Amino acid sequence: MFSCSAQQPKVSGDAQYLKNFLTVYNYLQQYYVEDVDEKTLYEGALRGMMDSLQDPYTVYLDVQDMRGLTDTTSGNFYGVGLSISKMNKSTPDKPAYVDVVSPIEDTPGFKAGIQAGDKIIEIDGNPTPEMSMEDVLSRLRGPKGTPVEVTILRGKTVTFKRTLIRDLIQVPVVNSAMIGDIGYIKLIQFTPDTAPDMEKAIKSFEEKGGYKGLVIDLRGNPGGLLDSAVACADKFIDSGVVVSTKSRIPSENKAFSASKNNTIVKKGIPIVVLINKGSASASEILSGALKDYHIAYLVGERTYGKGSVQQVVPLREPDKTLDGIKLTVARYYSPSDCNIDKIGIPPDREVKFTEYTDEQTKAFIQMTDDEVITKYVEAHQNMSEDDIAKYAAVLQKQYNLDLKLLRRLIRLEVNKTKKPLVYDLDYDVQLNEAIKIIKEEKFSSLVRSTLTLKELQEKAELEQKEKEKEEAEKPAEK
Repeated sequence: MFSCSAQQPKVSGDAQYLKNFLTVYNYLQQYYVEDVDEKTLYEGALRGMMDSLQDPYTVYLDVQDMRGLTDTTSGNFYGVGLSISKMNKSTPDKPAYVDVVSPIEDTPGFKAGIQAGDKIIEIDGNPTPEMSMEDVLSRLRGPKGTPVEVTILRGKTVTFKRTLIRDLIQVPVVNSAMIGDIGYIKLIQFTPDTAPDMEKAIKSFEEKGGYKGLVIDLRGNPGGLLDSAVACADKFIDSGVVVSTKSRIPSENKAFSASKNNTIVKKGIPIVVLINKGSASASEILSGALKDYHIAYLVGERTYGKGSVQQVVPLREPDKTLDGIKLTVARYYSPSDCNIDKIGIPPDREVKFTEYTDEQTKAFIQMTDDEVITKYVEAHQNMSEDDIAKYAAVLQKQYNLDLKLLRRLIRLEVNKTKKPLVYDLDYDVQLNEAIKIIKEEKFSSLVRSTLTLKELQEKAELEQKEKEKEEAEKPAEK
């Protein structure tokens, strides 16, 4: 009988834990019933340490993961085009499914109809709750043209499968267009190119005769680089802190400030920012800063709620290839000193798309499975808007879905081989509301009347205390 508790000199604190770790490591190598691969023990130990923190953003990255992370940051990789997150710990009551933060436009996941808020419960028939984030990514990514089947849970009861064909994911960072005299800019992800490309878009609006308002669309933007979000905010904010990071480590406590030299948007220009539950991280830094300074008015739905900062630390394996760890090193705070982690940012004006019943969701899935739109568009080339409207009316009788949604789905299929639509005013109720605000409402009064994130948080805490007080003062039932 072998024992790990052989008498050893007493060692306190971290040194004792490290000593115990090495003891177990050596015993496994010497006495386990089968030969043990050193790399397996090493990677397993690091993954275990990361998982024990129960932070979905603190993970071990093997060599393949490190390469994938570099590819994602640069905006080019082979995969399915879904921005995802995942809790480490899974329980019977709350399985750690893969949450879809947002699909990337014009990718396999987007074209398959997968939406922000969906959950991936299986990949190629394998349940996701017990998978690590690295395992999930390795299963979703792969060579171009190869298939991967995902099982999606939408809402609480509706499940369906989709086979996605992996493709080169080239993530554009900015799409822009003029809508009359209003500039529309969609920020898709925050990379080193986002701020320069946004500045080019704004200058192009000026060259086309100027703009009387701006719509900054952050819906479905999963975030990216903190520096990029700060640089974008700096185009609108001429002074003051854009975001600050706070940590138990003094060196990670930083404040990122705006400079008047970088500001290109004039004060007083009406700016509406569109947000939804797919807007996360760097998107929340930008929208939170513009809200706190009363520069922009937020329209849409509450954001995702990721208020932490991660750092990637490369490690060296014996063969000199790089693995590493990604860990949360700080939390970020808006200019009003508010952290929105697990809370999100509420819109100043909530505007939602039509919510569908389970029956309508099933009808939508059935319509997608039947590929009726794809087949019809293939058989009817060069459909006009009138043709699209007529076919949508036919589909509505069969599937009982919203006409605007049906027209949009047909329109997307018609434009599949063309340049993707920058915006869709027929369908997009949130964008229409933004335009209405800029054109018809007194913007300066409207934006000044909004509360900062800190004021909203304090208001919510006060309301909660009052509610608890009322509950405590209620007479007990006899």
